[in-house]
Amino acid sequence: MASSWCCSYKISPPIFLQSLVLFLLVVSSASSQSPDGDLIDCVLSHKQPAFDHPLLKGQKPLDPPERPKEHNKHNPSSGVNFQLWRLSGESCPEGTVPIRRTTEKDMLRASSVRRFGRKTRRRVRRDSSSNGHEHAVGYVSGEQYYGAKASINVWAPKVSNQYEFSLSQMWVISGSFGDDLNTIEAGWQVSPELYGDNYPRFFTYWTTDAYQATGCYNLLCSGFVQTNSRIAIGAAISPTSSYNGGQFDISLLVWKDPKHGNWWLEFGSGILVGYWPSFLFTHLREHASMIQFGGEVVNSRPSGFHTSTQMGSGHFAGEGFGKASYFRNLQVVDWDNSLVPLSNLKVLADHPNCYDIQGGINNVWGNYFYYGGPGRNVRCP
Repeated sequence: MASSWCCSYKISPPIFLQSLVLFLLVVSSASSQSPDGDLIDCVLSHKQPAFDHPLLKGQKPLDPPERPKEHNKHNPSSGVNFQLWRLSGESCPEGTVPIRRTTEKDMLRASSVRRFGRKTRRRVRRDSSSNGHEHAVGYVSGEQYYGAKASINVWAPKVSNQYEFSLSQMWVISGSFGDDLNTIEAGWQVSPELYGDNYPRFFTYWTTDAYQATGCYNLLCSGFVQTNSRIAIGAAISPTSSYNGGQFDISLLVWKDPKHGNWWLEFGSGILVGYWPSFLFTHLREHASMIQFGGEVVNSRPSGFHTSTQMGSGHFAGEGFGKASYFRNLQVVDWDNSLVPLSNLKVLADHPNCYDIQGGINNVWGNYFYYGGPGRNVRCP
């Protein structure tokens, strides 16, 4: 199977695709089909792609770490049935992890087979010359951060073409904004190129060299170690929010285990998804120097008309609750492994006539902001 796959492309497959082929060979017989057409395979946890990494070979997933103190137990959570593949009651048995099956069609949609599963390189600092990437974000910097938490409003924004995406996420960042940039990322995204549809999907990402050669989305390379048998990274999220209707958000927490130094990801209230081993990183082996929250889109037509790809709900921040998309209950993890409110949250939009952002604070939502927009409009031609 591996050799015929290789030869059909007439190239030597990159490491992360070799891993992809390898783990498909060891999938257990358990699998299910999601209403959106995804195939979810139940893979033995010690056979997942992470353990193709030379420093993880022969190991098994670690036990849960010490969680941050003052963890907000009262924050509403959607539980684990927030993905389409779970709506029929499907799940994977203990000792396995659910993995969205990557197909030949997925790889053929990619602009480059070698870049499949990776973001295009760009600067993370918010400027308008970031290779067509545009942002509306809230951020904190200037201290040492050991994690972050937020509740992220979920929508299904319209994406103009296959090579653009719209996402809402957290970034945990360290290093300079050059080639040594380290990031850990988690949130939801609509990416027709990566997934073949316009569903919002739960995703993760990491890089240690500013998106050049390291890292990938989800489990498409060896790196992130999944420990949860009920959440499929890359699977579609359901329900989603509607304009002037019901609102739905997901709560995500990323933090550094004080004992072993790995970066863990939690969904909702106490549902551990997995971890990024500390050895993957350089600067993030110690701590983060910046935390960002917000939206990002790709404008593939920077020299012509602006894209009409939507960010968030597709509506500007000023429309408020039920219309604009939001982040709420923004917190960071400090040196003492405690969740604390943000201090001095700054907000910035690359192109506020296309996508904007407005921050605030209250007793219910803590630090929050509304953000997003329609892209192309009369003020954003």
